[in-house]
Amino acid sequence: KIRNAKIMSRQLHARRVEGVDKNVWVEFTQLAADYKAVNLGQGFPDFSPPKFVQDAFCEAVRGGPQMQQYTRAFGHPHLVKSLAKFFSRIVGHEIDPFEDILVSVGAYQALFCAFQALVDEGDEVIIVEPFFDCYQPMVKMAGGTPVYIPLRPRAEGNSVLSSGDWVLCAEELASKFTPRTKAIVINTPNNPLGKVYKTEELQMIADLCIKHDVLCISDEVYEWLTYDGAKHVKIASLPGMWERTITISSAGKSFSATGWKVGWAISSGHIIKHLKTIHQNSVYHCATAAQVNTQQKEDEDRDQ
Repeated sequence: KIRNAKIMSRQLHARRVEGVDKNVWVEFTQLAADYKAVNLGQGFPDFSPPKFVQDAFCEAVRGGPQMQQYTRAFGHPHLVKSLAKFFSRIVGHEIDPFEDILVSVGAYQALFCAFQALVDEGDEVIIVEPFFDCYQPMVKMAGGTPVYIPLRPRAEGNSVLSSGDWVLCAEELASKFTPRTKAIVINTPNNPLGKVYKTEELQMIADLCIKHDVLCISDEVYEWLTYDGAKHVKIASLPGMWERTITISSAGKSFSATGWKVGWAISSGHIIKHLKTIHQNSVYHCATAAQVNTQQKEDEDRDQ
């Protein structure tokens, strides 16, 4: 009893969790359940994923002993090859499936790996407001200092604002960069505004990142949910940005299957290798069956 008393008299928790223990989505989810309301914050759809996605997952689960075991820690070969082939065309850069991609437990874990791997004590991280709530605590847990820059409405008078009317002030953004700035976090399309950054806006951010030798963490989980002619542009596709951008996305939002938790980070191998270190020392790897397209596997086996 005396020994236990001495242990409990010491501070139990690590200082890194101070001030980051609350999560708005935990509260909102409970409120939505209590009041039987639609949870627009996290976007729970009232329909299932497409049938072909469900069928592929069920087929993978029935795929034999290998589908029930560990797979490659940083992403099943079938998935990373598909991602590399698909996004190489969009980014305009040849993506190495085994060096430039990390498959994660949703985009959330990819973000955590990025902050833990790249942000050090005393580093400043610019966060565009409004922002998805996890950016701030993840930066703080890594020992970094969040620096905020708001999107501001540019419309005048009584006109109705659209998401595109919320913009960054170039001068204000430039003033946030200091010798301590390590990274900037952007989210396009943005949650909660729905803003889709235009190429010229991304170029302004890219120019500052290159000028100050700063990383860009680009959260693009809503990349396929654009409307009214808006076009999603990856900042990693701009000149000089592939080498300093961590593009984070997932299949969950696109296929209405957030519970499957399949996400990824894509970047130059010299950056991704540090995210892999965090990944292998936390979750180690992701669910095997959720990463496999059995038809692709059959095609590859036949080609071999």
